[in-house]
Amino acid sequence: MDRIILGRIGEIALKGLNRSTFEHRLAANMHKAISDLGAAQIHWSQSRYFVEPENDDFDFDTAVKRLSGVFGLVSISPAWVMDTEAELFFAKAVEVAQACVRERGAKTFKVETKRGLKSFPMNSPQISEEAGGRILDALPELSVDVKHPDFIVYIEVRERSYVYTDIIDAPGGMPVGSNGKACLLLSGGIDSPVAGYMIGKRGVAICAVHFYSYPYTSERAKEKVLELARIVSRYTGPMKVAVVPFTDVQLAIMQNCREELSTILLRRSMMRIAERVARMNSCSALITGESVGQVASQTVQAIYCTDNAVANMPVYRPLIGMDKMETVEIARRIGTFETSIQPYEDCCTVFTPKHPKTRPNLEEVLKEEENYDHAALEEIAIRDIETVTV
Repeated sequence: MDRIILGRIGEIALKGLNRSTFEHRLAANMHKAISDLGAAQIHWSQSRYFVEPENDDFDFDTAVKRLSGVFGLVSISPAWVMDTEAELFFAKAVEVAQACVRERGAKTFKVETKRGLKSFPMNSPQISEEAGGRILDALPELSVDVKHPDFIVYIEVRERSYVYTDIIDAPGGMPVGSNGKACLLLSGGIDSPVAGYMIGKRGVAICAVHFYSYPYTSERAKEKVLELARIVSRYTGPMKVAVVPFTDVQLAIMQNCREELSTILLRRSMMRIAERVARMNSCSALITGESVGQVASQTVQAIYCTDNAVANMPVYRPLIGMDKMETVEIARRIGTFETSIQPYEDCCTVFTPKHPKTRPNLEEVLKEEENYDHAALEEIAIRDIETVTV
């Protein structure tokens, strides 16, 4: 009997005639996530994916950890696989129960069975009853608790059979790459990494653009953002990050424009540059971490003025109706929160006006934008972009 990793899908199972496209994409993404851990075969049947190591040097535990972050899978289980013979899976059920008692100090259990092979002579309740009886015979110190057991022995009877005790949550969603590509405006804060994660979960491949204002922001601030990109890339796959030198643009705004409009002007330049970066990377949309009313540049009027700078590209804002605590909860879950709160400022915070205008008028913003040559400065910034792949 061999160990395998069993994966389960959610939304993909609801797809119609194009379901196979999503299934093949998910298999490719799973293979990519574990390709450096040793040889393994991946196949799927009846809404289950099966990862089968080909030799003993496969890094099984690391593969479980990585696959639990692959979009498209809703859960995974390390499992034992065997021929569909009752004596084999009953014996394995006893063995895994013994391990739970020995390693976890478990005292209660139950058995759950799924019989996918309808020709098998025992039905699901009969299999569970027989397995439970054998476990109690081998481990009389255990008792059955069907509502709150310390562990559950799962048995799946198919063309081959599977026995396992753990179901590990995975993020669900759609396989990355199945729904195009978008460019994330990535700062060092809490919001934008979460926004990238949420759009990635919908099957969108991600690249990123970060605006860097040296010497007003430090090298550590840039490394913090690249670390955030690395964390998000655990879910979305390898990501290109365009680091844009933004100091000259910011200084020109501060020296030539009304202070209360500087944040909006800054955001407009960012959006124009991000759109250029997006097109250079074959992206069809921009992603930001904005939420209505969270800061001065995120009022409805301010967002309208910001979006006006984008020529012909949609802007996705997955956090638009969320409050901060909802975003923080996701950031903690995906592992970006502790990095985001490190005290290294990004370019959005170094020249913040004391009294930013929260209800800017587009006409006055466009008029103010004439006070500096934004096109020339933005062209220089694009020319000097540093691209980092994480």
